[in-house]
Amino acid sequence: MDLAMQGAMPDPRRAPRAFLERLYAAAVQRALPLHTLGAFLPPPPKGRTVVLGAGKAGASMAQAVEALWPAAAPLSGLVITRYGHIPPRPAGLVERIEVVEAAHPVPDAAGLAASQRILDLAHGLTADDLVLCLISGGGSALLTAPAEGLTLEDKQRINRELLLSGAAIGEMNCVRKHVSRIKGGRLAAACHPARVVTLTISDVPGDDPSVIASGPTVPDASTCADAVAILQRYGIEVPGAIMSLLEQGALETPKPGDPVFDGHEVHLVATPQQSLEAAAALVRQVGLQAYILSDEMEGESREVGKVQAALARAAARRGEPFARPCVILSGGETTVTVRKQPEGTPRGRGGRAGEFCLGLAQALQGQAGVWALAADTDGIDGVEDNAGAFVAPDTLVRAQAAGLKPDIHLARNDAYGFFAPLGDLVVTGPTHTNVNDFRALLVL
Repeated sequence: MDLAMQGAMPDPRRAPRAFLERLYAAAVQRALPLHTLGAFLPPPPKGRTVVLGAGKAGASMAQAVEALWPAAAPLSGLVITRYGHIPPRPAGLVERIEVVEAAHPVPDAAGLAASQRILDLAHGLTADDLVLCLISGGGSALLTAPAEGLTLEDKQRINRELLLSGAAIGEMNCVRKHVSRIKGGRLAAACHPARVVTLTISDVPGDDPSVIASGPTVPDASTCADAVAILQRYGIEVPGAIMSLLEQGALETPKPGDPVFDGHEVHLVATPQQSLEAAAALVRQVGLQAYILSDEMEGESREVGKVQAALARAAARRGEPFARPCVILSGGETTVTVRKQPEGTPRGRGGRAGEFCLGLAQALQGQAGVWALAADTDGIDGVEDNAGAFVAPDTLVRAQAAGLKPDIHLARNDAYGFFAPLGDLVVTGPTHTNVNDFRALLVL
């Protein structure tokens, strides 16, 4: 799939898939750092400017700063991004910010080493210095500096179990903050007394900067007690010494009102709502109604798919609650609870967008006049090589002809295995930004 916004807008009636792909491309383009970041850059300080950060959009954000920062003003720093997420460097753009790649969604030794280097760069700054923190989704795994007494292997296991548990992103990041030396405002504390300006791309429902990448530079209102409750709720074990420290409140994060945050600024340079609005504007250009349900949708992916299928079926059959022809848009961060499989069962493949589409297709029951696309705006659905999937009125008929059973694939969390044989995976490669889930249902 080509994400370039070129040529005439596809006709939704003749080319529904191409039309939906163009909407997705518009959403991604609206969130690209080079288009959004410049308005939030402060003037160069009296002292040094150090760029620190992490996230799937980290490399593209760093390149945007390099392109927009005055050539004569000093600039240096280090940013961590996911493997394979460094965009091609534009011709003539001088590299002034080092970019290191590390693993996501489970941290690795490269992320651990780079995070320690970021903490080292933060120490020793003065009140004359400026720290530009570039934060985007994925930073929680990439910025890995375990609390004292916690090993990298411990962090990897805890991350895996959180990812498989079905916990909401805010719950996962609450735990991550309290077992870290860099998240939950601790990076800002390390930068003190330098001025910190955080530029962030939101990938979380509600755009709360303290949740995005576990808020390394902003105050944290959650507590050790909250983290303990979450660990207990999902049955996730941590080493006994760490649990004792959590129960004693000894791993508390910097809170609102802490003077280490004095004079700091936080700017949202791209949000899910802005990307949904960009897609809606294109819908209206071709004479269709556009309805944005919400940019904050959460819940089990397959269940959200069933609910949206009910809305689309009602719109297609009765013109209610949405007047057709229309496009129903939504964003947010749904979850997938990975089901335990019988011994010897092949591991399912898929992410949130694919599981949404599988639940949607099953509930649509082949409804005429409804097509859909769901994809992660970073171009990677979970840990696979696709961004998401496409659903058409004949999806279930083609699946039956291919011997594919949606209920079996859902039971195995295997949306990838369902849509790949149908040719209905949406594959874009890394997009170098991340404003989370994008979902569009076309109803004619």
